[in-house]
Amino acid sequence: MRRIYFILFLLTVSGIVFGQNERKFVRNGNKLFMEAVRDTMKVDTVKYINAETEYRKALEKRPEDLKWNYNLADALYKQQKFEDAEGKFTELAEKMEEPVERARVNHNLGNTQLMQEKLDESIESYKKALRENPDDLETKYNLAYAQMLKKKKEQQDKQNKDQNKDQDKDQNKDQNKDQNQDKNDQNKDKQDQNKEQNKDQQDQNKDQNQQNQDQNKDQNKDQQQKQQPQQNKISKQDAEQLLQALQNDERDIQNKVKKAKAAKAKRTRSEKEW
Repeated sequence: MRRIYFILFLLTVSGIVFGQNERKFVRNGNKLFMEAVRDTMKVDTVKYINAETEYRKALEKRPEDLKWNYNLADALYKQQKFEDAEGKFTELAEKMEEPVERARVNHNLGNTQLMQEKLDESIESYKKALRENPDDLETKYNLAYAQMLKKKKEQQDKQNKDQNKDQDKDQNKDQNKDQNQDKNDQNKDKQDQNKEQNKDQQDQNKDQNQQNQDQNKDQNKDQQQKQQPQQNKISKQDAEQLLQALQNDERDIQNKVKKAKAAKAKRTRSEKEW
C-alpha cells in the first residue's frame, strides 16, 4: 500500500560529459539507497542519511537536476522526514515533463501527505497521479485507503461531537438539577427558619401574654387586698349618721307602739260604757 516509487537515474554519457566528482556522488548515493532498500529486515536509517548526503553533494554542482532531486526526495521519505520530502515532491510535480514521471511524483507526494495525516491533500495528490496514469493500481489502492481513513475520521469526529453534545447536555441537566436542588434546599431551609422564627415569636407572645395575665391578676389581687380593708373600715361621720338613723327608727317604732296602745285603750273604755 505504501510502496513508494523511486527512480534511480545512473549517470550515462549522452552527449554531455559530467565531472568525476558528480558521478562519484550519485553512484555512491544510489549504492547506499539500494543497500537500504534490499535490507527488508529493518529500515537502515544510517544508509539513507548517507545517501542523502551524497545526493546533496551532487546537487551542489547541479541544483536543478530533476532526477537527482527526485532521488533526494526518496531518501528524505525513507528517513521519515515527511515534511521535507513533501516540499521536494511538490516542487518536482510542477517541473516533471513526462506524464509517467508526474504520476510517480504525485503518487509519492500523496504518500508523504498521508503519513502526516493530511488526508484531503493526499487524496488530491493521488487523483492527480491517476489523471496522468489511470491504470496505476497502487495509486488506486492508496486513494481508496485515504478516502476510507477520511470517512472513518469524519465518523469519529461526528461521534465525538455527538458524545460531547450529550455530555454537555447531561452536564447541563445535572447542573440545573443541582441548582434546582440547592434552590429547593435553600427555600426549605428558609421556610424552616421562618417557621422556627414564627414559632419562637408565638412562644414569646404566649409567654408575654401569660406574663401580662399573671401581672394583671397580681395587680388586681393587690388592689382588692388594698380596697377590702377600706371597704370594711367606716368613717366616724358615717358611723354617726348610721347611729342617728337607727335612733330615729327606734323613736318611730316607739311612737307607733304608743299610739297603738292608746287606740286600744280608747276602744276598751268605749265598750265598757256601753
